[in-house]
Parts: sequence; structure tokens; C-alpha cells
Amino acid sequence: MIKKILLLLLVVLIVLQLFRPKLTNTATVASAGNINNSFAVPADIDQVLKTSCYDCHSNKTTYPWYASVQPVGWWLQDHVNEGKKELNFDEFGTYSLRRQYKKLEEIGEQVDEGEMPLSSYTIIHSNAKLTPEQKRQVMGWSEQLLNEMKAKYPVDSLIRKK
Repeated sequence: MIKKILLLLLVVLIVLQLFRPKLTNTATVASAGNINNSFAVPADIDQVLKTSCYDCHSNKTTYPWYASVQPVGWWLQDHVNEGKKELNFDEFGTYSLRRQYKKLEEIGEQVDEGEMPLSSYTIIHSNAKLTPEQKRQVMGWSEQLLNEMKAKYPVDSLIRKK
């Protein structure tokens, strides 16, 4: 009986391999909407973003080998799709001023609270884990951009009234 169950599970896993999610790595060159085209991103911050954020928050996802194994690939692609929907650094320049401001606030807050990058990501991608210095740099950079936006635009256009 156990052999039949294991054989059935093996057959199901093999059949699952035939149904793969569509990978969403769409950019081979820099996009016009990339955050670097809208804001000053120092080289050290840009490198941190590329190492720790871009796999889920840009159009330049580097898929690991296990993305080809189902059902892990489905879970991973859903996670990437959600990340890009929430924040996409390759489309940041196309966001409204209010959304850009909100996303910059969230970047600082989530890095400060250790919510990003996700621990489930840094387990396998240990180089994506932010050092205290990198956290401080990213938070300082986002705060600087927020202040620049406040100085340049009317606050009402940036902050939604409650």
C-alpha cells in the first residue's frame, strides 16, 4: 500500500513538471522608468538594491535552478509577481508622485524593521542580508529623497489626507 502511494506521488510530481509558470524576467536593458532615471541613487545604494531587492522588485529577476521544479516554481513566481506589484524599481519613475513618496517611506520603514529583504529570501541568498551599515545607508537615502520631494512639491500632492 505504501509503495502504491509513493508511486502515485512520484507520478503526480512528474506530471506537475509539465505545467510551469510564465517567468517574468522582462528587462534585458535598463528601463526608462528605472528609479535611477528619476532619483539620485548612489553607487553603494544601487548595489544594495540590486543584491537584496531586484530579484523580487524589478524586471531583472534572476531565477535559481529550483524555480524549474514544480510546485516550488509556482510559489516562487507568485512571490515575485506580488513583489513586483508592490514595488518595481524598473517602473518607479512611472508611479505618481504620491505613490513614489509612499514607496520611499515604506522602503525606509521596512528596512528599519527588518521586514525586507524577507528572511525566507536571505536564508538561501545570504549575500542579500543587510548589514547594520547598509540598513543605515538605505534608510538615510530614502529619508533624503523624501525630504527633497517635500521641498520640491506641495505636501498635499505627496501625502494623502486621512
